[in-house]
Amino acid sequence: MDNPAEKPPQKAAPKLRTFAQFLETSPPDVAEEVCERVSRATPIRLGGEAAYLSTPDLQLHCEQCGGVRTFECSDDSIYLVEALNYKYLRYECRNCRKTEKKFAVVIKGASGTGPVQKLGELPPFGPPTPPRVFKLIGEEYRELFLQGRRAENKGLGIGAYAYYRRIVEHQKGQIIEEIGKVAKKLGATPEVMKTFTDARSETQFATAIEKIKKGIPESLLIDGHNPLTLLHTALSEGLHELTDQECLTLATSIRVVLTELADRISTALKEAATLKSAVGRLLNRKLT
Repeated sequence: MDNPAEKPPQKAAPKLRTFAQFLETSPPDVAEEVCERVSRATPIRLGGEAAYLSTPDLQLHCEQCGGVRTFECSDDSIYLVEALNYKYLRYECRNCRKTEKKFAVVIKGASGTGPVQKLGELPPFGPPTPPRVFKLIGEEYRELFLQGRRAENKGLGIGAYAYYRRIVEHQKGQIIEEIGKVAKKLGATPEVMKTFTDARSETQFATAIEKIKKGIPESLLIDGHNPLTLLHTALSEGLHELTDQECLTLATSIRVVLTELADRISTALKEAATLKSAVGRLLNRKLT
């Protein structure tokens, strides 16, 4: 007879996430067993109980408020049956009452614990994109960037890479102009600024990079590298020569570099403005 003490310990079953955690963090098209699906059950006339879907407050990013805020559901009386329940949830930011989050979900059964799956959500699932990214690439390319983000979230490498690639190719002049604004704020000479003007209208990306490589402020370098060179390297790969996974890796890299560059440009412009203001205040005190 086996000695029970010699048997390896049984692994504890993974802890189920709550329905609220599922709504906050789970991507669409992934079925998951969750708990706390039901808020209450009330007796019905013919016997048994009527179960109502839990509609917990959620902690979600609010673009209007600029951070994570509490969102509440507009309907707390969503009835469940012992079958597949296709439900639509509308949430609203409790702080500004302007930003909405909508979920389409399917819930199997009417018990407190069971499978659920998102069919979709608006705004789309994924980390929020900072507004400064859209300022860098141009507001008219917002939707194209978000389409790339959605493709990336779903693991569609070729699609995500194609979207991001199109943005960089079409908006390289806009990106160069934004970099030029930082150079000007930091006191670039007229000769250096002319290279930015010339590069902005240059059709060949590599030639444009060569023209302004000496004028790019050091504060905009990413890990010591010219951000435009990093983007050009990612674009130099042939789309049809790569696997979907390779495209996904490149797509993510392009998005990360664009986001980091947008952050650095925003920070550099703010620091330059703060410094100029401080110098102005000190000079005014000296003159009075």
